Amino acid sequence: MVAAESTDVFDVIVVGGGPAGENVADRVVRGGLTAALVEGHLLGGECSYYACMPSKALLRPVELLAEARHVPGLPAGPLDVAAVLARRDEAVAGYRDDGQVRWVERVPATLVRGHGRLAGPRRVQVGARTLTARHAVVVAVGSDPALPDIPGLAEAVPWTSRDATAVRHVPRRLAVLGGGVVACEMAQALHALGAEETILLVRGDRLLDATEPFAGELVAASLRGGGIEIRFGVSVRRVHRPSPGGPVTLRLDDGGELTADELLVATGRTPRTGDLGLSTVGLPDGGYLPVDDSMRVTTVDGGWLYAVGDANGRNLLTHMGKYQARVCGDAIAARARGGPDDVPALRATADGLGAPQVIFTTPQVCAVGLTERQAREQGLPVRTVEYDLGRVAGAYLLGDGYTGRAKAVVDTRRRVLLGVTFVGPGVAELLHSATIAVVGEVTLDRLWHAVPAFPTVSEVWLRLLEAYGL
Repeated sequence: MVAAESTDVFDVIVVGGGPAGENVADRVVRGGLTAALVEGHLLGGECSYYACMPSKALLRPVELLAEARHVPGLPAGPLDVAAVLARRDEAVAGYRDDGQVRWVERVPATLVRGHGRLAGPRRVQVGARTLTARHAVVVAVGSDPALPDIPGLAEAVPWTSRDATAVRHVPRRLAVLGGGVVACEMAQALHALGAEETILLVRGDRLLDATEPFAGELVAASLRGGGIEIRFGVSVRRVHRPSPGGPVTLRLDDGGELTADELLVATGRTPRTGDLGLSTVGLPDGGYLPVDDSMRVTTVDGGWLYAVGDANGRNLLTHMGKYQARVCGDAIAARARGGPDDVPALRATADGLGAPQVIFTTPQVCAVGLTERQAREQGLPVRTVEYDLGRVAGAYLLGDGYTGRAKAVVDTRRRVLLGVTFVGPGVAELLHSATIAVVGEVTLDRLWHAVPAFPTVSEVWLRLLEAYGL
């Protein structure tokens, strides 16, 4: 028997129940509107179950163990792998979304289970159910790991970030394709958990090539020091896996061959817009959706379609997707009320300033704003200063041999920070102060009077200012 088609009307329909989609629903309801949240998998999205949360749960014990080995008097035995994986399972709530469902009910928003597709202007089809939006449809579908076009790769069924963070049995021999954030983080985590032979295959000449060069150099030194092999300037020409779950063989462009028990591909992501029904509203299926600073799609007439997070391609970071979602939800609510929609809080500008990012390797890498290269490419008047974090008094208390570096990129005309990068143990906690300084365009003369506490690593702010000179 075929279920009868039903039609539901809401002020706003959000397609995708990850962090960005949840935040849109929350903000429009706060603004007095009704909202439907459509999700076909686990409510909470990639970040909650397969990315941010589980990866950090795996990386935190590795980080603490490394720090303990540098502090006299602390035991630094081997990791309890079973306990680490159990903690990971706890972090992802056993891959159940009951808690997220209760949160949506409290918003309150209406949760609609199933794959949502556009079915014309302001309409979303979920199975036999048609939802209609009075004001807006918001695309918050996130992204998937991208597989490069390498013969035999898809047939070999390699691991992606999802498989790596959800690992149950750690392979002894692990090959990692890529040199970015996921490649570095998961190579380090899995190596510590039992991947004795871990090899990174990097097409370029350094790790983390979107950061300042010294960041990739320090991380590479740490990975190699921990027993991970890194091969730069290498590409994979062909992948062969004779039997499912068996060893995988990689043929390299230098004529070499490599066999591993598992291959992790970490070479980027692609938006989940290929099966979204975009053609029903005159858009090509697939690709990123171009948006303005209120997250409204610029290529659809009527101003009813919005896109937040990975779907718009502005910045593939969870916290930036949530930020965009807050702006988007508030802008939709303001427009629905007929109120002013051009106040600063209703425009997302942080992407252009340089989003904050933390890479949870050992050592940690964190940065906000522009790198020196980016600033110079924009033709800005630039001067940079760097400082060895190990020379800051507070670093001594964190353990012997504390290694790290800080760099500030300064606009010499306006005397404000364009970007800041920290690399070292625990430096993520320094990032928000840098974010405030960059986004707030605080002058160096003013920063001179922001006194860092002694003895903390944050004293590096004083050292950077002294190195620059006032």
